[in-house]
Amino acid sequence: MKRIILASNSPRRQELLRGLDLNFTVEVHKGIKESFPTDLPADEVPLFIAREKAADYQVPDDAVLITADTVVIIDNEVLGKPKDEAEACRMLGRLSGRTHHVVTGVCLTTSDRQVAFSSKTNVTFRELSPAEIQYYVKTYKPFDKAGAYGIQEWIGHIGVISINGSFFNVMGLPVARVYEELKKIGAI
Repeated sequence: MKRIILASNSPRRQELLRGLDLNFTVEVHKGIKESFPTDLPADEVPLFIAREKAADYQVPDDAVLITADTVVIIDNEVLGKPKDEAEACRMLGRLSGRTHHVVTGVCLTTSDRQVAFSSKTNVTFRELSPAEIQYYVKTYKPFDKAGAYGIQEWIGHIGVISINGSFFNVMGLPVARVYEELKKIGAI
């Protein structure tokens, strides 16, 4: 058994990992850049960033570090976290009435190895009215969420008409796969 360190301030990732009934600590280094090469294919961005996050840590022999990054992709373009209300509304307008995909890259790092993988989920929104988009953005302030939405929030309840893949991946961590990989490396 190894102690588990989650390198994320995301309340959603913490909630999802707690759902596995695992003991873990949160340790976040400040100032890690979440940038990526502009020529990197969109689906590879979250795994690149998860690896960059992991590279900033010195993992003790008795521990496993979990780093992750989630992005929303539409038209082969990464939609990150919106800077303000206007950008959040634009992002949701692009997603309205269309299918996009969400990719989460995860790295499980020990002192002597790293297991890295991505999980992809397709999400389809019904047409959202400008008033619905504005209500969601003003009420829920999704500025810390890739693609400007949380599927577990109001917009997901009223707007998502289909999902193909892991719901929890869209929230920020494909927990079933994380659990399996933690078992394989002897962390649980």
